[in-house]
Amino acid sequence: MVTLYIEYEYWFAAAQLILAMLGMGATLRPTDFLAVARSPKAVAIGTGIQIILVPAVAYAFIQFSGAGAGIAVGIALIAAVPGGTISNVFTHLARGNTPLSISITTLTTLACLVTTPIIMGLLITEYMPANFTMPRARIAQEITLCLLLPLLSGMLFLKLLPAAAQHFSNLCVRASLLVIALIAAGSLGSGRLDISAFGLGNVALIVLFMLTLVTLGAWVPKLLGLARADITAIEMEVVIRSINLGLMLKVSLFPAVAGQVDPIGDAVLFSLLLFGGLLLLVGIPLVGLRRRQLAMPTPA
Repeated sequence: MVTLYIEYEYWFAAAQLILAMLGMGATLRPTDFLAVARSPKAVAIGTGIQIILVPAVAYAFIQFSGAGAGIAVGIALIAAVPGGTISNVFTHLARGNTPLSISITTLTTLACLVTTPIIMGLLITEYMPANFTMPRARIAQEITLCLLLPLLSGMLFLKLLPAAAQHFSNLCVRASLLVIALIAAGSLGSGRLDISAFGLGNVALIVLFMLTLVTLGAWVPKLLGLARADITAIEMEVVIRSINLGLMLKVSLFPAVAGQVDPIGDAVLFSLLLFGGLLLLVGIPLVGLRRRQLAMPTPA
């Protein structure tokens, strides 16, 4: 299983994205996005948190925690990538504003062609190779093939077969969650998560960074007066990062070389995989909590 996962790691990630977006698309109509467009405040707040506040928090962690180079680059990558499409799944399961979640994911993913190199440059210039080039064409291709086309295909399924759409959506979402579990198991089984080499202090730092993002995503939109469903969507967008994109950028920044030890690259990889594992540990109970809260009547 581990050998199979390592050989086809990219395709596991691609399958998860495609299944998630098919499932989401099968629950959405074009009018759902029109409703979001008529209320741009939530989109602006969610996007602003992603592009400005999350990198600011990462900068504070890098500057004041005394993190080594590998951990600093790992935290910067986590902050620089957009919200992952898993956030759309979690928002859907938590009964949040799914069209808002998808809108923010799509907007920040497209924007990352510009924002990611800027954020990386601001946070960790001293750690980046001089010849680093953002793989813009590959990112654009993956956005199109793994996000936009499956989303549109799911919406087309809903239009053509509305009676079967909900069942189709449930199957896709559950299959997507299964693939997420397989990705986590494959990463653990491959031996790339060596806590003794990484250090418990660094583990605690990544955990604290995750919890800070949870607090940021929950309280900033609440203080700005958004509705519960919108807050849930933005919270999931802030917490659930596109770790798959982060792993791809790690390979571009610090490619593995046979026979050579790369402590910085290994620490970056561990940071990303650890954060990805924490997404499930934090995200699943967060979904349950938000479902209960959204089911409660809104105070008068």
